[in-house]
Amino acid sequence: MGLLDKLKGAVNAVTGGGATVTIQYNETGVAGKAVAVKVTAVAKGAPIKSDGIFVDFLGEEEVSISKRDEAKFSEDYRREENHSKQEFRLHEAFTLAANETKTVEGTINLPSNLQPSFEGRFCKNHYVIRGRLEARGNDPDSGFKPIRIVTPS
Repeated sequence: MGLLDKLKGAVNAVTGGGATVTIQYNETGVAGKAVAVKVTAVAKGAPIKSDGIFVDFLGEEEVSISKRDEAKFSEDYRREENHSKQEFRLHEAFTLAANETKTVEGTINLPSNLQPSFEGRFCKNHYVIRGRLEARGNDPDSGFKPIRIVTPS
């Protein structure tokens, strides 16, 4: 391994660019039920030591009122609050060889007390999910993707 390869590996660890991660899932989940997920990680030319494959779930309530919409306000009002945050381990620690692909399927159990997704005029309640390969430096991940939550009927 030459100096350039070592530098490239260091940059990939810092930026999370050592692997490409994708996640597949049903875009609608039911509070209190399991959601099937499939996470695929592909190493980009150098081996990656991983502490595992994870799925992160996040719920956020957001209020946003423009002073144009409400004359009583002297400035725009915006507030965000994370109300649901969970990490699910799908796979234990492993090493992903250079250019190797690893696909893991599993389920995540959504909490039963989740409020449904909604978007109103001034507020919204939304949820996101991502697949993540835990590794040294910045974890390569799929980026957060929306998931709509409904209540059981």
